[in-house]
Amino acid sequence: MRIKSFVLMISLLLITPGLSRPAFSQSPIQIPRNPNQPPNPHAGEDDGRIQLEKDMAKQANRERQAQLHRDTDNLLKLATELKQYVDKTNENTLSLDVVKKAEQIEKLAHSVKEKMKAN
Repeated sequence: MRIKSFVLMISLLLITPGLSRPAFSQSPIQIPRNPNQPPNPHAGEDDGRIQLEKDMAKQANRERQAQLHRDTDNLLKLATELKQYVDKTNENTLSLDVVKKAEQIEKLAHSVKEKMKAN
């Protein structure tokens, strides 16, 4: 019974890949400049740094999304293998391969869940 509920959980993870949260970056706060204060000569550098940080965050998000796709493909493969192993067993035998495969799936599913939570 535990394996069936585990396979159900994996199936739900695989059919709901859109649940991952997109990473949102915060926009900088605009503070009005005092007219009596001279302009900041490094303002352009700050804008460049902010843009670079945004680009880096976007790239990290793309890489995380690509890794999620690879991991969910691997989850599907492992779940299919687990089903094949379970189909070969009966009520009197439980293969060690089934237990190992379920542990692999559990670790990978946990990893996918953590990546989906990551910001």
